[in-house]
Amino acid sequence: MEEETASINDVSVVLPAYNEADKLEGAVAKVDQALKEASYSYEIVIAEDGSTDGTAERAEELAQKFAYVKHIHREKRLGRGTALDNAFKQCRGKVFVYMDLDLATNLKFLKPLVDAIMVEGYDFSTGSRMLPESVVERSLSRSISSKTYNFLVRHMLGSKLRDHQCGFKAFKREPVLGLLDEVEATHWFWDTEIMVRAYRCGFRIKEIPVEWKSGKGTKVNLLKDSWNMLKQIMKLWWKLKVKRS
Repeated sequence: MEEETASINDVSVVLPAYNEADKLEGAVAKVDQALKEASYSYEIVIAEDGSTDGTAERAEELAQKFAYVKHIHREKRLGRGTALDNAFKQCRGKVFVYMDLDLATNLKFLKPLVDAIMVEGYDFSTGSRMLPESVVERSLSRSISSKTYNFLVRHMLGSKLRDHQCGFKAFKREPVLGLLDEVEATHWFWDTEIMVRAYRCGFRIKEIPVEWKSGKGTKVNLLKDSWNMLKQIMKLWWKLKVKRS
């Protein structure tokens, strides 16, 4: 137990990776630099599942080369939410962070994201593209889709957060580990479900303004994923509102 306690870092940054061989090394280097500048002790965890383009091999090379890199591999593609759930349960940090590997959010906001928990005492923190101070570059269709989605989440699921889906979040270790087994979403809706459940449990959540730029190689299919997300909202609404009433 003493050895386990001694191995705990300030921050565990999880990078979900699926067929990201061309982006992986550069992203790890940039995150490493940002964490060094913030003066945290840290580990970078590559949560990779089902990749077919050499991402697994590249991740393993990085893990062998750098002591602060950990590679978690799954043979089958299980979804981003499942990858994050599995990674968090193996992280050693006091604060867990995850971000999309395209680094759409400017990393200068990593320290404010983590300090919201480590310094200010919040349980969770999340980047928000919906705050007036945020600078966001994305298409009009995606902007409308995102605003509509967050409106539905707030009004149907009772959350007061403005942005549930920004892939730039931090979690205090104990609260998030206590919530993981309640979250049933396995892919993109994982972000929303964990934040909604955290809000309903009374955890303190801080939204921070960010600079965010839509990645060129996004894996989001606007029409398909929007329809799936709507179904997920309805499903969670049924569980939270109807089945418990």
